[in-house]
This record gives sequence, structure tokens and C-alpha cells, in this order.
Amino acid sequence: MFRKLDDFLKAYEEHREGSRKILGALTDENINQPVASGHRTLGHVAWHMVATIPEMMNHTGLGISSVDPHSPPPTSAPEIAQAYEKVTAELVEAIKANWTDETLLEIDEMYGEKWPRGTTLGALLSHEVHHRGQITVLLRQAGQKVPGCFGPAKEEWEQYGMEAPPY
Repeated sequence: MFRKLDDFLKAYEEHREGSRKILGALTDENINQPVASGHRTLGHVAWHMVATIPEMMNHTGLGISSVDPHSPPPTSAPEIAQAYEKVTAELVEAIKANWTDETLLEIDEMYGEKWPRGTTLGALLSHEVHHRGQITVLLRQAGQKVPGCFGPAKEEWEQYGMEAPPY
């Protein structure tokens, strides 16, 4: 749970950078990679990550509108990345303009429960990280190199003057 807006904003900017890298690895070809037969595609998972931002945060009254949370996934990888940029920028500006540290203690109805807004912000970050992990697996299945987010990916170790682990 976040208790200081500044703490969330710093953490969110770091997470946004990782998500930008992951979404930047999407292509119009690989967004059709399915999780499994009858399951979401890579593009659907990526779009769910994007569309959940306004869906979740609108429960707090912020009124995020640059992405319709009920719209179908775009058919273009760049559109998904651009929507992420727009909606995250809108979220940051809305929080800065409308919330204070005290606002983080306010309670909202969230999925049949009552969450303090600081908890909602933590859940938003966890949700994004969870789906980034899914996206990296699907990217590998689609034959795509994966960018590192919390450290180097297998192909990036060399840039640090080290060998990738043997596993």
C-alpha cells in the first residue's frame, strides 16, 4: 500500500519504463501468438494490461478517458504501445492534479471489496508486472528476443561484460 504519492509516482515511472520495453517488443505478427488454444493472444494480454488502467482507476473517480477499457484490442502493435503511453501519462497527470497523500487513505468500492486508494495503486502495479511476465513468455514462444526489465535478459548479459547464466 502506498502512503505517499511521491513514492507511487517514482515507482510507477520505473515500472512504466519496463512496460515500454516489453510493449516495444510487440510486432503486428507476434501479437497473434496465443497462450494456448482457446486462450488470449499476446495482443489480448498486452491490451488487457493497458485497458485495466482506466478500468481500475475509474473506480477511484479519476475519470481516465484516453483508453476505453471495454474496447477490443487494436490489431496493430504500435497502437497498443501508443495507448499505453497515453493512458499512463493521463493517469500520472490526474493523480498529481487531484490527489494528495491523504487521498491515498480514502476507500473505494473495488471488485466487491473496499480498498484504500494506496492499496489500489499497489494492485495496479502488481497487475502490470504480472502481465508483463506473461508477455515475456509469449514473446519467447513467438521467437522474439525479450528485453530485460529488472535486470538483463539472456541476450543482454554480454552488454554488461558477462556471460549469460547456463540455464
